[in-house]
Amino acid sequence: MCIHQLNLLAASNNLPITNFLGKQHPIEAHHLSSICDIMEKAMVNGDTCIIRCILVVFQVVFKFFFSPQTERNRDIVRRSGLLLWQLLMAPRDQICSEIQKEVCLAISSGLNILYPGETEINNLLKLVLTEGERNSGLSQLRDVILTNLAEQLQNNRFGSEDDDHYRLNDELLHYILKIVVRESCVLITKCQTVSKDDFQRLLSTVPAASSCLRYLMAVQNHLLSNTVLIKPDENDDSDSSLQGETLKVQELKTSILSLATQILTGCDEVLEMLQQVTTALINSDISDREQRLKGLEQITKATMLGHLLPVLLTSLMHPNLQTLTMADALMPQLVQLVLYTSQTALLLKTQSPVFSELNSSPSSASEQKGKLLPDERMLEEKEEPGFLTGLKIPAPWAAGKTVETVHPVRDNYKFKETVHIPGARCLYLRFDNRCSSQYDYDKLVIYAGPNTNSRKVAEYGGNTLGYGSRSVLGTGWPKDLVKVEGDTVTFSFEMRSGREHNTPDKAMWGFACTVRAQESSEDVSGGLPFLVDLALGLSVLACSMLRILYNGPEITKDEETCQELLRSKLLQRCQWQVEANGVISPALTPSPSPLPLTIEEDREFTYPSDVLVPPVGHYFDLPRIRLPPGIMIKLREISGRARPQFRPSIR
Repeated sequence: MCIHQLNLLAASNNLPITNFLGKQHPIEAHHLSSICDIMEKAMVNGDTCIIRCILVVFQVVFKFFFSPQTERNRDIVRRSGLLLWQLLMAPRDQICSEIQKEVCLAISSGLNILYPGETEINNLLKLVLTEGERNSGLSQLRDVILTNLAEQLQNNRFGSEDDDHYRLNDELLHYILKIVVRESCVLITKCQTVSKDDFQRLLSTVPAASSCLRYLMAVQNHLLSNTVLIKPDENDDSDSSLQGETLKVQELKTSILSLATQILTGCDEVLEMLQQVTTALINSDISDREQRLKGLEQITKATMLGHLLPVLLTSLMHPNLQTLTMADALMPQLVQLVLYTSQTALLLKTQSPVFSELNSSPSSASEQKGKLLPDERMLEEKEEPGFLTGLKIPAPWAAGKTVETVHPVRDNYKFKETVHIPGARCLYLRFDNRCSSQYDYDKLVIYAGPNTNSRKVAEYGGNTLGYGSRSVLGTGWPKDLVKVEGDTVTFSFEMRSGREHNTPDKAMWGFACTVRAQESSEDVSGGLPFLVDLALGLSVLACSMLRILYNGPEITKDEETCQELLRSKLLQRCQWQVEANGVISPALTPSPSPLPLTIEEDREFTYPSDVLVPPVGHYFDLPRIRLPPGIMIKLREISGRARPQFRPSIR
């Protein structure tokens, strides 16, 4: 199988053979016709060895040596496709699994040649996605094509020429998502229906993502990573470039919103099935019920709940995706998912040993309850245990944050970093025993605050190896913990001297320091149960989206410019109406505003009951606004114009 090995080597883009094969001249049509003749004869004779060899030849030819430019070449391609489909759709008793796999690889390698148009490829994918469950050949072809597309999509940037080819349309994504949801529900249901031995074998095979799930993961990661990492071209500051980047970001956000909506809808269905299976297992009397409940969480991680949802929740917390449109569209689904995950986590927790130990001694609990005060007893009776009861929330910050320079430090090297641990009363610094610098003035300065203007705590520099300086600065690099009051510490290191030719790397190692909020690190190896962690993540995202909905749309530039006008009490007392063409204008019949007047009035003002009729004429644009007497008096005082006096006429 030398040709098969050649095909495997050519699949790697980093090997020289790939470039060599890519530079070869295309194969002639009569050569491919001869290959088809050999395949037809082998199929008639049932020679599986020849069939398998020709299938591998097809893979290499389609990938490197053929270009269907002429009509004759297109006829040969159609002939090749018919032969491949004849093998793919053959009954299982007439074709072995190895040949079926090679047929799928050949079709996948020549996908763009056998199906040159986008419509033809979409029709093929729709066929394998809808009929794959009924035919093993189509199912295997679906898996091969989606796996290949997922690998190609991970190497592409959004908006590239091949992006539309590897990223399928919404209709095909919907079919793929339906398959993933069905696979997830079937996998969870097996925890209840299969035998004990089959359940143990099931646990040993997960988490293994299917090809459909792998493709959805690739699409999600492709869109989310480009949204988070996309940056405008710094060298091109033209309006067209900025407008293009803005359109690309908007297109990305629209695609993410569509995909996120579908994924959350699918997760809702899977969580509903998970809750049903969990309830059924709890109420059942099977002998290995506890083992199945424990394994249920591991099985759940192999579904879309473990492969898609955590990444999506984390990415939606990024500022680029914290938008009002996203919050308004996803909020109903997030609330439903929070309910499902918290309820299911509580169901599983009631069967866990931790919860049982907490409730194992009712006598001690009743004695402790009897010691409570009446008010506390009332609160105790009303409190219901949640899914976090008895669980210790991990503190990832307890493991500490490491701050370090490059090793070794170079000439003119400068380093500055600030570490902030919210809620910490003090910070503990532990230095590496390899810390060193060439001279005393190549030093590290530590400040108790967010910048170098804060209070200086200590400074360290030099080395004890006999190079550069003879002794280190002050008391030397600390071997014990250094305590810094507060929750923030700033490190500032500067290499002021030039390296001498006889100074080894170990004398210019730099420094490394671990910052912790506790004097001794806590045990942070354990974590929360998967569903509890998922429920907390969903709750945090839901709260963040609620805050966005509460704050409403961002202030526009026009609103910022008109802040003084918007704060005007005079304009706030006007009753505004929206015209048919969308123009906002004062109403013809103003009504009193609930806002109080800031100007003292001589008497209570009421609007007249008669309707203000605008005067006749084209010169009238806005209706006249009747002002209260108090405001008119103040305006006259400021302007210096007295109220006109009406004199009686003398006849």
